[in-house]
Amino acid sequence: MTIKLGVPSKGRLMDKTFAWFGARGVRLRKAGTEREYAGVVDGIDGVELVLLSAGEIPRELAAGRIHLGVTGSDLVREKLANWDQRVRELAGMGFGGADLIIAVPQAWVDVDTLDDLDAAAAAFRRKHGFRMRIATKYHRLVRDFLRENGVADYQLVDSQGATEGTVKNETAEAVADITSTGETLRANFLKVLSDGMIYASQATLFKSLTAEWSDADRATLVRLKEMLDL
Repeated sequence: MTIKLGVPSKGRLMDKTFAWFGARGVRLRKAGTEREYAGVVDGIDGVELVLLSAGEIPRELAAGRIHLGVTGSDLVREKLANWDQRVRELAGMGFGGADLIIAVPQAWVDVDTLDDLDAAAAAFRRKHGFRMRIATKYHRLVRDFLRENGVADYQLVDSQGATEGTVKNETAEAVADITSTGETLRANFLKVLSDGMIYASQATLFKSLTAEWSDADRATLVRLKEMLDL
């Protein structure tokens, strides 16, 4: 048996994941051409590299098809119900940081907090006859956050494109999205609510609790954690 380690297959997340492991004596690299999704692990035996999209990794961990995976901690919480019963965090990796926030138009001068948003949502429904729309890709995290903070009279609308542009395009009144610098929000005349931080995400190494772990796999994991100083 070998431990299957899933990591992002391209972009900065892949490069920084490779560098993070490499700095700890475990070299990850693509095999063959850049277009191939096979990988090689040097520095430790018994570990197989699987290259996947960051969005696929939570599902593969939960299904037990990979033993370990690197992905955004926000994606695990969004995609997996009862995530902490299906995967375990082994290490925050210190990169890929982004904040999931709620933002409203800058023109809403009287809306700065979640309480203000709740009042604005109620007024919006009375005036327009339908619920205020919040565009997002993160339905589970946003819904839970708003429920915990007593915000009602809204509807979540799915956004798979440029979420920040939905207000300008009049397909939503507010947004809940990932941001790192806030520049795109400001460019679209949006402001973050003062208490609108939903979740601070970073790239994280997860262990599957549903994968089959043989005695050999467990021994390999002990060696790997020693090398990674976990």
